[in-house]
Amino acid sequence: MIGGVTVPPHPAAQPLVTERLVLRPVRSRDVPAVTRLWTDPDVRQHLGGPVIESVVRIRQRRIVGAPGFHAVVRAEDGVLLGLVTVEDGGWGGETEVSYQFLPEHWGRGYAREAVRAAVARALETAPSVVAVTQEANHRSRRLLEAVGLEHAESFVEWDAHQVLYRRRRGAASRPEELPRGRTAAEPRS
Repeated sequence: MIGGVTVPPHPAAQPLVTERLVLRPVRSRDVPAVTRLWTDPDVRQHLGGPVIESVVRIRQRRIVGAPGFHAVVRAEDGVLLGLVTVEDGGWGGETEVSYQFLPEHWGRGYAREAVRAAVARALETAPSVVAVTQEANHRSRRLLEAVGLEHAESFVEWDAHQVLYRRRRGAASRPEELPRGRTAAEPRS
């Protein structure tokens, strides 16, 4: 409540529900699975390798409820599948989306569904959304293109070729790019 007026929470603070998933703030019980995301060599293959233990400990203390960090859980059983991060001003002042999923959940469309919903939510308030991935990460590049981001530039960072993808608000042109996400307050159809 501000000045006697009830102010609804910012859309990004609301859990985001898709057909199969819920994107919600990270909880204490999620920390072991999120720690796996930071330390699994397969997950970290195109992210600079596993995070060192001292940094993991710092992240573990800060991740619970941190703004912009969304645990991606399967709606039917609450199993944590991955993490989607939406950072306002993350890349040159633009909203940046990033994501990591546990290997046992790869290849099932969960990442695409979660990232599509996160991008759609971000574009409700941001003029554009960007994502950066290594040029060699072909799966991630296909995912970003599938959710409507377009290759904007290439550069070298961290001794690797990187690709910046961008999507501007209102840029969806194909039916498969249209957002499917809804807030938890909206009824399921």
